[in-house]
Formats: sequence, C-alpha cells, structure tokens
Amino acid sequence: MSGTGTGNEQARKTAGGLEYLSGFGNEHSSEAVPGALPVGRNSPQRAPLGLYAEQLSGSAFTEPRRANRRSWLYRIRPSAAHPPFARIGNGGLDGAPFGGAEGAVPDPNRLRWDPLPEPAEGTDFLAGLWTLGGNGDATQRTGMAIHLYAADTSMTDRVFSDADGELLIVPELGGLLLRTEFGLLSVAPGQVALIPRGVRFRVELLDPVVRGYVCENYGQPFVLPDLGPIGANGLANPRDFLAPVAAYEDVEGPVEVVNKFCGNLWSATYDHSPLDVVAWHGNYVPYVYDLHRFNVIGSISYDHPDPSIFTVLTSPSDTPGLAGVDFVVFAPRWLVGEDTFRPPYFHRNVMSEYMGLIEGAYDAKTAGKGGFVPGGGSLHNMMSAHGPDRDTFDRASAAELRPQKIDDGLAFMFETRWPVTLTRQAAEADHLQARYDDVWQGLERHFRP
Repeated sequence: MSGTGTGNEQARKTAGGLEYLSGFGNEHSSEAVPGALPVGRNSPQRAPLGLYAEQLSGSAFTEPRRANRRSWLYRIRPSAAHPPFARIGNGGLDGAPFGGAEGAVPDPNRLRWDPLPEPAEGTDFLAGLWTLGGNGDATQRTGMAIHLYAADTSMTDRVFSDADGELLIVPELGGLLLRTEFGLLSVAPGQVALIPRGVRFRVELLDPVVRGYVCENYGQPFVLPDLGPIGANGLANPRDFLAPVAAYEDVEGPVEVVNKFCGNLWSATYDHSPLDVVAWHGNYVPYVYDLHRFNVIGSISYDHPDPSIFTVLTSPSDTPGLAGVDFVVFAPRWLVGEDTFRPPYFHRNVMSEYMGLIEGAYDAKTAGKGGFVPGGGSLHNMMSAHGPDRDTFDRASAAELRPQKIDDGLAFMFETRWPVTLTRQAAEADHLQARYDDVWQGLERHFRP
C-alpha cells in the first residue's frame, strides 16, 4: 500500500506525470495524507495520525543558518526500529581513501574509457555501481568518488542509503524512477538527480537497460555557485530544481536495507519498508534538475571563457573559490567570438577533471569508434596537459568564424581540487582506451623564425 499527495506549497506537474515542489534550498512542506503535518511545532507530544516525528540532519545543529540543512519526517515507524547491520560484499563499489591495500597511486597520464559493458542479466542499480576512482577520505567528510552504473533490473524489496556522501546521478541511457523517503523523482538522460547523504531510496528502471554516471560528494553539500559580476540571474536558476511531494509505502514484510558506511556496504533485513514517510517539511531534500534549462553565459566579443562559467553546482571547501568538487555542464550554446579559437583551449589545470558525455558529441574531442562517445569518460589529473585533439585543432583553426550554434551534444565534468586515484578495476579495465595520447600526435611545428 502506498500514498501520495501534493505539498502545502504550489506543486508543479512535469511531463512524466509526477508532481514536484519548485526551488533550490527552499523550506518545503508536503503531506500525503491531510493533517499528517503538525501545525506550529515540529515534535508534538503525540504526532498527528499516530505517526512518529523524526529529524534528519544534513548539517551540524550549530552550522550557520545559510548552511544549515535539516528536514522533519513524520513516518509510520521511526528509523531506529531496525535489526543490526552486517557487512556484505562491495561488488564493484569502492570508497575513499583510495589506494589502500591495492597500493594505487594517482596517475599523471591522460586516460579515457569506452562505455561500461552491458550489465549481466538481473543487475540492479546497486549491483551495477562501478567505481572509477576518487580522492579524500569518507571518514573525514572530504573529497569525492566517481562511479558509473549499468543495470537491466529494478530494485525490488531492496533499499539503499549512503552515509558517506550525497549522490549526484547523471543518466546517459534510459530513465530512472527514484523512490525516496521524501517521495518520487523521475530522472532521464539530460537531467540529474541528487540524493542527500543518508536518505534511503530505491531505483526502478523506466527502460530495459540504463547506464550513467554518479558523483559521490563526501564534502560540503552541493550549492549553487555565487554569480559575482554576472549579477542576480544566470547559470542554473533555483526555481528549476524540483523536490518531490510526499509519497509513502505502507509495506509489511522483509525489505533489505543496504547502507554504505565508510566505504563498505552493510545490510539489514527490515520487517517493513523504510520509505514510510507520510509527511515532511524542511530544506534537506532530494531533487531533480533539467540540464537543458541551464542558462549559458559566454563571450560575445572574443576569447573562450574559462569552463568555470558552466558550473551548475559546487561543493565549497575551506578556501574560497576552490571547490571540493564542481559539477559543470557543456550545454547547447552559441559561439560568436571574433578572431577566436572557439573550442576549449590547450591548458594545464590545478584542478583534476573527469569528463563524461550524455549525448551527441563534444566540440573539443573526436567522436566515433575509439573516440569520446556517450557513456564514456576521460580523466585529466591535475597539471596534465590536455585540450582539443589534432582533428579538432586543424578544423577550428581553419573554420570561417560565423555565428555557430552548438546544439548536438551534452557533456559534463566532475572537477575536483585533489588528484583522482583509480581503482584497480578502472586501471585494468578492458574498456580503458590503450592509445588515448595518440589524439594529440601530429600537432606539428609551425614556428619558423
């Protein structure tokens, strides 16, 4: 048995038929059953309708108000009502610190992978998670991890939560229905979904096979970047972030709950579904965002802006402007720069960059077999020299500079302040391209003093 309801705020309905609450970081409230939300207090002596009141804190109690994240949940059973957890195998999933017993060290070489192989029959989202690498330390809440996923089966009688960090899910193939404690989110290629640290959810497939990317952020929660001289508007607009309305499961029976804790998976079998929140209010919520709504800012005179201008979300660090991880999107846009090499320029960066492709082609990399294709990814660790491949350079250097619309691709980047250490499975993967460096061969000398 389950129930859904609209929020106390104005709800928005999307093409997928789900209702959402609009706004990034808002104080939302929603109830699936009228009267389930208490009025005028968070924890009355007896919560309405025989529910249990429970606070979910995504920040320390005493963090500044602007950074404080918490939600109150009104649920059929409290989260504390569960048996002990026991260790289970991690499968293809790994966590920080990376290296460890494997003895892996960060690699300065430019690296690129083809898409993940087809999943084995019966693979759900959790079993299909495959860790490429990362940095930091989950026990210290610093750093990030890069995962990919491929699945052909919905999670049934199984729920997942991540105590180590929040999960930014970037589908590339096939849609997902995310059943969370707060309600339902539908996310398809071209959209992203964020599941906060510790929030339980189940992934159901909307297509026969799904594939995509996941950024696990151990550090400060993602926020919208400051706009500085851009002004009050631009980049990702807060109103385009959509939170779910309350929807609950009233299910009696065995449900496996898997918890990722300090890099390892732990499992417990509940006698009920933990997705039993009938009402909630607060600002610590999952959300979905359509990348096609990103308001691209660019040059209308000359030169190519730094890619930071494409930042959707950022996880701040203790150094202003130096992110633990940025999520950057290269969305459809116009290029109009005069006397300008329009693709991204050659550079070396103190930040480390993992790039993935959701659809189409990226304007600085050749697509096709053995190239940069949807579902694949490249890693350029800090100070690794990279930029347009030879074919792109030759073409862009000779192009007639008319106004040009880039609308045949959607790429993104996870950019992080620390080098990314690979897992052994990523360093030895069959789908790791063996001759990625060759794309820069043939960049000839033209200087003749």
